[in-house]
Parts: sequence; structure tokens; C-alpha cells
Amino acid sequence: MTGQSTYPSASAIVVGGSIGGLTTALLLRDLGFHVDVFERTASPLDGRGSGIVLQPDTVRWFTERSSQDLADLHTATAYVQYLDPSGAVVHREPALWTYTSWGTFYRALLADFGTEHYHYGEFASGFDQDADSVTVRFVSGRTASADLVVFADGITSPAREYFDPEAKLAYSGYVGWRGTVALGSLDPATQEVLRDSITYTVIPHSHITMYPIPGEQSLDEADRLMNYVWYRNVPAGPQLSELLTDKRGFTGSVSVHPGQVQDRFVDELRAAARAQLAPAVADVVVATEQPYLQVLSDVRSSRMALGRAALIGDAACASRPHAAAGTAKAAADAWALAEALSTASGDIVSALAKWEPAQLQLSDSLLRRVVDMGERSQFRNTWTPGDPDLRFGLYGPGL
Repeated sequence: MTGQSTYPSASAIVVGGSIGGLTTALLLRDLGFHVDVFERTASPLDGRGSGIVLQPDTVRWFTERSSQDLADLHTATAYVQYLDPSGAVVHREPALWTYTSWGTFYRALLADFGTEHYHYGEFASGFDQDADSVTVRFVSGRTASADLVVFADGITSPAREYFDPEAKLAYSGYVGWRGTVALGSLDPATQEVLRDSITYTVIPHSHITMYPIPGEQSLDEADRLMNYVWYRNVPAGPQLSELLTDKRGFTGSVSVHPGQVQDRFVDELRAAARAQLAPAVADVVVATEQPYLQVLSDVRSSRMALGRAALIGDAACASRPHAAAGTAKAAADAWALAEALSTASGDIVSALAKWEPAQLQLSDSLLRRVVDMGERSQFRNTWTPGDPDLRFGLYGPGL
């Protein structure tokens, strides 16, 4: 596939202006589409400082099309290590991984796309289509029509129900506590333990992983952040509902934002970190000013193509983050869609039909793998340090 224009008079709408949506928009524009992106949030997106493990599909825009230098967007570590609760190294192996912060990567993609056709504060609630176009309806009362619509609006996408009414979120039985801490604010001994590795601590029915990511200001080590996810079991029902009730009294369905988690739950998190995790790892959790929560659920639509409409990324298949493949999956969907369109002689409907089967298969294999990884950690206690089957990767462990 090349970046040549093959749809010079066609229009496209991308619903969802996050990393997957922007990647899609850029690739469609390269094919000649006039592209508008509609994002539900009213202001520039904030990734809350969270980190992304970079995989080939994620960075492909920057390696093949962008004039920006990928080296300006990421940090790297040279090892994977497991520390037991005492802090002893129980496994360590050379493994180069690169990372970015969500905000750093989003801003780079947005810089390439521009803001003229990026529309904030538009929540897409539904759509209709005929043989020639798709019309998207927004809660603001606005409508927009195009030859192609791609829904990249995340795990709570209202569009998913149009593609597969039976696809519902299934709670995994555990949540992810997330946070970031300035690396330079940590004790020098803690910095030395953590700065050049992905670090895990595995305990019964739980594990935590952390790694350094770029800060909001620069890639300089002085600005770097330690980013982590701690997976902790919480049974469905009143205990989960209470945990997800924020300081305003609202109950989240997929997350509780930084600064909104009830103080007593943050206090318990810090106490548990000191009691259960390796000292250096616990230092990071305890130092987090505003940890936040992600509800870990699974969902997969049985369809990703519907006439002139496509469903990609978490909107199509949302899975637990153990393979660090969520953004890579969204990017892979986008690149495969662009490839199908580039060889379809302008026939959008047939391109989407050709594109769908392989992406459904990829969604299914990823979902099955991360569910098994989560079950091993949280319920079966068979997450073994150094097991190659537990490596990151979209297409398989380490792939």
C-alpha cells in the first residue's frame, strides 16, 4: 500500500479522536478521502499520564509516513525483571521495549492531522445508511454524512450495538489501579532498581507491572514518569459498586478518574502496597498522588463491517491489557482497512467486507490470550516469572 490518492472525491467520518481514530483518519486522508474526526470530549484529550508499550503497528505511521522522528516520542528499557515481595530479583532477562506516554503520542498524531477537521464535544449516538452514504447522529442535534464512517470510539461505543446487539461488556473480576510518579522524585536506590526495566511483582491472586515513560515536557530522564498497573480482584456486586462510586457520588462504569477515587480506598491501596509488594515497587504506588481505577472488562463484536460503516479498536474488541496490545490492535485495524480500500477500485462496501474476516480473527485470538493471562494471574496463580507465554505482543507472545 502506498499513500497515493485513490478516493479523491470521497468523504469519511471517524468517530473517536484518540490514537486509533487519528491513525485511521491519517491513513484515509492519504487515500484521498476528505476526513472529519468527531471526538466526544469537549477539549483536547488527556491520557492522565498513562503509558503505552510501543509495538510495530502502533508506531507504523511514524516509521512510514510522518516527518516526525519516532525517537522523539519514546523511552526504552533493556530488561524485564521480577521482584519478589522482599525485593529480591527472582527473574531478569535482556528484552528491549520502548514506551511512550498517551499524551505524547496523541499530540504527535494530532499535529500530523491538524485541528481544522477535528471536532470536539460531539458524542455520536447512532447512525443510518443507504446504498450511497452513512449519516451519523450526535447528541448535540448535529448530523453528518459521508461515504464511509469508521467508529473508533472506544470500549463504550454506542455503535457496537448496531453491529452486534449481543456484544455486552463482561466484567473480568478484577480492576486495574493505575498511576504515574516522577522518576526523579523517588529515592535514588528505588530509581536504580526500576529505571532500566519492565518490573513485575507477582503475589497470590494479583500482580503489578511498571515501566518508565516520557514526561509531559520532554524525554529527558529528569522528566520521566514511572507508570504502573496493579491488578486487584474485586467481586462483582456491592463491593465493586462502592469502589467505583467517586467523591461526587457518581458510580463509574469503566473507570474512576484521578482525584475522584475515595480517600479511604487510596489509603488502603498504599497500605497494601507496603505490605505486599517489593519495596521499590511499593515506593511508586505510595508516592502516587492521585491513583485511579480502570474496570477490566471484555467485549467482542461478531461484526466489524456493516455496509459502509466499520468498527475498530476497543469499539470492536476491548480486552484486558496484559498483552499491552490495545493501541496496537486499533492501529492494525486501521492499516488493514486502508490496505483493503487501496485495492478495492473505489468500492467501499466490498473493501470493508474483505477487511473484516482477518480482523475478527485477530480480535478473537488476542481476547482469548489475554483472558488466559488474566486467569493465570488473578485466579489460578500460575503466572510464572520468565514464562515466555506471558510476554507482550499483539499477534502472540513477543510478536
